Amino acid sequence: MDTWIHGINQGETEKVLELYSADAVLLPTFSSRTIANEEGRRRYFERLASRDELSVSLHEKTVRSQTVGSMDVISGIYCFRFAIDGEILSFEARFTFAMDLTQGSPIVHHHSSQVPRQLS
Repeated sequence: MDTWIHGINQGETEKVLELYSADAVLLPTFSSRTIANEEGRRRYFERLASRDELSVSLHEKTVRSQTVGSMDVISGIYCFRFAIDGEILSFEARFTFAMDLTQGSPIVHHHSSQVPRQLS
């Protein structure tokens, strides 16, 4: 998780991409499409990295870690920030990473969705 966040914050797209297994599934924060191949993940993260003043931070108190069989699952809330038309905007998102930490590219599934507004 720390490596992923560092890669996003430093604009190190290659380091982020290296974390995903070849057939990893990505349900990204800023797209309605499921991505299940290396080319799609590359396009998505390159586009994200092109955002001015991009950063992501964890809401530490929301982070949960579980071991399910041979998989480690981390979930919680993070916040993306980047500039749109010169204004910094924030986008809170829920995330789940399913990882096989015995592999060099441990992420096998990553789901991220913006936190919905509550109904009144």
